[in-house]
Amino acid sequence: MSISIYALVVLVAVLLLVCLIALRKTGRRLEQTQKEKDDILSEELRMFDFLHHLGEVIGKDVSHRQLYKEIVEGFTKVLSADGGALYLLSEDEQSLTPQFISSDCPPLVGVPVEIKNRAKYDPRTLESHLRLAKVSVDEGVLGAVMSAGESLLLPNVKDHDAFRDAFVSYEEEIAALLAPLKYGGRDLGVVAIVRRRDRQSRPFTANDFEVFCSAAEQSAFAMGNALIHRELVEKRKLEDEVRTASEVQHVLLPSGEPNIPGYRVCGKNTPARMISGDYFDYIDLGNDQSGIVIADVTGKGVPAGLLMVMCRSVLRLVAKTAHTPSGVLALVNRHLFPDVREDMFVSLAYVVLQHGEGDLTLSRAGHDAPMMFRSKTGEVETIKPPGLAIGIDEGEVFERVTKDLSLHMESGDCLLLYTDGVCEAVNSQEDEFGKAKLVEVFQETAPSGAEAVVEAIQQAVVSFAGEEPQMDDITLIVIEKR
Repeated sequence: MSISIYALVVLVAVLLLVCLIALRKTGRRLEQTQKEKDDILSEELRMFDFLHHLGEVIGKDVSHRQLYKEIVEGFTKVLSADGGALYLLSEDEQSLTPQFISSDCPPLVGVPVEIKNRAKYDPRTLESHLRLAKVSVDEGVLGAVMSAGESLLLPNVKDHDAFRDAFVSYEEEIAALLAPLKYGGRDLGVVAIVRRRDRQSRPFTANDFEVFCSAAEQSAFAMGNALIHRELVEKRKLEDEVRTASEVQHVLLPSGEPNIPGYRVCGKNTPARMISGDYFDYIDLGNDQSGIVIADVTGKGVPAGLLMVMCRSVLRLVAKTAHTPSGVLALVNRHLFPDVREDMFVSLAYVVLQHGEGDLTLSRAGHDAPMMFRSKTGEVETIKPPGLAIGIDEGEVFERVTKDLSLHMESGDCLLLYTDGVCEAVNSQEDEFGKAKLVEVFQETAPSGAEAVVEAIQQAVVSFAGEEPQMDDITLIVIEKR
């Protein structure tokens, strides 16, 4: 009987011990679970703080480099990593360029042997190499992430297939999280954070990876917004600069019509863009003579506008140094030729009027042929003195080809100078305004005088084009003999 009681007591004791061991294991598991929950909660709170801070940084309009630094260091802090790096896709989309690499981040790209050997004596060698080294979009772990468009959790970077071709492999074991950065379907780059694998550090967990992917997505969104904001700011600055240049260019055009005895002159310039490649000018030459010039630079926009200003300045400089219009154009060509790009040239017509008498001399450097309305016959003549455009030849051929033509105007006669934007205006059917229509409008309105001709041609072109945008600059000058 006593043996049975003793056996029962032993059994109960064993059961209690087993229960105690089980309770302790359960307690440890609960403690571990609670710790994991606390770690996850703490990690998520750090991420929320990071995203909030990131929003504040963007609101301060910091530099791109500062933003990239905040992202990498924020990731490192959120996930208790040892370091990180951010690489952006180059403009040609062929390589990834480093934008920020934290000081404790081991290389994520291959390092040549000579760089590694030199770094033993001078650590700055490796830092410089990593800061400048570009990575092809189809090479290494960064290229693998970029090409696949998917995030990676690498327990050990050197074990990844894409890293085995690196010049130098790691001598230490490195875990890494990498994610492509995308915004609106546009590839931006790759972000990575690393953790050295030693006894004190824990490996990246599935939750770490989930938090990292979420933070990467939010960071890409922030980067995309910052990029768009910066592009808009730069666009506004450029527009302001172009607007200022347009205003300066407008000042260079005649502010009113010239007072030339015996003539009435009217000129108008309508640019297709804010910067015009056309120009016209009136020059007092003295000795009872006035110069009138109209020009058209190939192309549109800022390059054409700059060449236009150069041409105007040079022509005004040499206008009184040559005795004939063709001589003036020869000097302009020799001055401009060295600075004119191969794909650009200037067409120009230059008229020298003799005050009061109706005599004029015209030289044409590849420009559209002027038209003369004769009041006695009501007919329109095309005036075609030979000439080569400015900027095509250094000087010898230009001067051999370009000639003067002398004309006499009677009372009521009108000379029309124009740029090709008039005849090349198109409508919705892609028909051109054309020379024939220009002759028709000129012939009908010339008896009414210079201002009437300019206004009528402008209205005719606008009516013809309808809703179609103006494709080229339009400049008109009408010289009427009183």
